[in-house]
Amino acid sequence: MAHPDDIDFGAGGTVRAMTNAGIDVSYAIITNGDAGGFDPDVPRQRIPGIRQAEQRAAGAVLGVDDIRFLGYRDGELQVTHDLRRDISRAIRQVRPDRMIIQSPERNWERIAASHPDHLAAGEAAIQAVYPDARNPFAHPSLLQDEGLEDWTVREVWVMGGPHPNHWVDVTEHFEDKLAAIGSHASQLPDRAMIEDRVRMWLTAQAQSGGLPQGRLAEAFMVVNTA
Repeated sequence: MAHPDDIDFGAGGTVRAMTNAGIDVSYAIITNGDAGGFDPDVPRQRIPGIRQAEQRAAGAVLGVDDIRFLGYRDGELQVTHDLRRDISRAIRQVRPDRMIIQSPERNWERIAASHPDHLAAGEAAIQAVYPDARNPFAHPSLLQDEGLEDWTVREVWVMGGPHPNHWVDVTEHFEDKLAAIGSHASQLPDRAMIEDRVRMWLTAQAQSGGLPQGRLAEAFMVVNTA
C-alpha cells in the first residue's frame, strides 16, 4: 500500500476475514504518510511516527502484526527501480501466495481511489510480482548481499480499480474494519461522516457484486499471476 490507512479503507474487512481463517497477513507500507493529517498544531516532523503507530494499532485490530514501512516520501511516489527492488525484497522475505495491491489503473467513477501515489504503488507492486521477484537475475543484490531467493506470487487481488471480478462479503467484519479505520485518528476530522461514507461504498459494492440486500462487500480484480 502507498499510505498508512489505505489497506484499512480498501480491504480491512477482507483482511479480518483472512486472519480469522488462520491466514498469515503481512503489510508493506511504502510511505509513512508524512503529507497527511489535518491538525496544524501537530508538528510535521511528528507525523511519520504518528502514522506508523496508527497503522500498527489498526493492524492489531485486524490480527496483523507484521508491518513493514519502506520509508518513501508521501506525495512524491514514482515507479522507480529502487521501489521495485524494495517491494521485491518484501516479497522474497515474506514469500506470499497472494498479494492485495492498489490499482495501477485510474478509476474515473471513484477518483479518490486513484491518488497518484496509489497508482504508482500499484504499478510498482505488479512489476515486482512480475517479473522482478520471481526472476533470480533481477535485483542481484537481493540474492548476493541478502540471500533472498526468487519467489513467485501466485495470485494478486487488485483493489480500488475499475474492473472488479470478485466480491468479499464483509458484513460480519464491518465493525472491525471501522475500528481499524478509527485507529488513524490523525486523518479523521469527522468520524461519523467516515462511517456513513464507508457503509455507502460497501453497500454499493455489494450491489454491484449481486449480494443480497443489506450486505456489505469489498471488491477486487483477482488475477492469476502464477
